[in-house]
Amino acid sequence: MKWLKERSIEPELMDNDDVSTADYNQCLADLASVNRITRTHQPTLRWLDQAIRALPANTPITILDVACGQGDLLRMIHRFGAQRNLNITLQGLDLNPNSAIAAREATPSDMDITYYTGDVFTFAPAPPPDFIVSSQLTHHLSDTEVVRFLQWMEQYARHGWFIADLQRHPLAYYGYSLLARLARWHPIVRHDGAVSVARSFRRADWQALLAQAGIPADIRWHMPFRLCVGRLK
Repeated sequence: MKWLKERSIEPELMDNDDVSTADYNQCLADLASVNRITRTHQPTLRWLDQAIRALPANTPITILDVACGQGDLLRMIHRFGAQRNLNITLQGLDLNPNSAIAAREATPSDMDITYYTGDVFTFAPAPPPDFIVSSQLTHHLSDTEVVRFLQWMEQYARHGWFIADLQRHPLAYYGYSLLARLARWHPIVRHDGAVSVARSFRRADWQALLAQAGIPADIRWHMPFRLCVGRLK
């Protein structure tokens, strides 16, 4: 389809400042459901498993999740680490202050996860984390911002970074729209999910963006309709 050949620049409703706190929190909860049903976080967990195996045993590990939303990825990483008896420090960063509030409320008290509010491009983690991960963020950014984000991760991630995002494909676009209606997710989530697919990437997009950033990385396809970009240093 011709209109999916290039990335859409249509804005997503959830990125608007006038979304109410109640609507925003419901959207975060529905997005966590989307992630669970579509197994969004499995590629990130598999990559972390491989990345951590490359480190010496019992190495303390710090992981930062950029655009953490309600914190569902970080809670999965916490369980992943607990199952393996890993010494992991977990941190989440999100631009919207409502995200940190919602994430803290959704995180059990026995999970030690720190949530920050801020703009990633002005955020300078100290000390730098060992790994930086990000799920479903980059399609919200312009191409120029994606290049900046790649360079930011390359600067601050000590051992590596991983981006999980969508593949721009007609089946993903229409399949999500049908699933969202059947699941009766919030109208904003129904709208934005389809727009997210239209704003997302194909392999050639990532190849061009990585070349602009001057950074080598692996690009891999994952089921269903995910294109993930990762780098181990």
